[in-house]
Amino acid sequence: MARIRIYLDTSVLSALIDTRAPDRMALTEGFFERRDSFDLATSELTRLELGAATDPAKKSELLALLDSVAVFPITREMEALAGEYIKAGAFTDLQFNDSLHVAAAVVSGFQILVSWNFRHLVNRQRRLRVQAVNASLQLPGIEILSPPEV
Repeated sequence: MARIRIYLDTSVLSALIDTRAPDRMALTEGFFERRDSFDLATSELTRLELGAATDPAKKSELLALLDSVAVFPITREMEALAGEYIKAGAFTDLQFNDSLHVAAAVVSGFQILVSWNFRHLVNRQRRLRVQAVNASLQLPGIEILSPPEV
């Protein structure tokens, strides 16, 4: 049986070391304990976002987390799809990185995007708009879930 392909956005990896949110940290650790059931990956966008951490020790710890998942490059096709999401109102211009995470997951054939970003990603209206754009472009749908929902 094929394993579920899951794209991780930056918030999931960050939650593994965020001691300010112990409940979220514990739920994320629980998700990663089941990692052998999934094919986990992310994109270079996540590396860029994690690399923006200002604390050198945290930055190093965050970037080290990428050693445990596949990281793939961002392509022009992904950037174009992110633009389509923005054009359709699924995201605003200021949410380009969020739209790019979704586009990277869709173009790369992931079934699920996992995020802790409830404001910009894990919400019903956003999912509906993304699905409408994907359907109009004859692209596969994608589920956008929080770690405990997987």
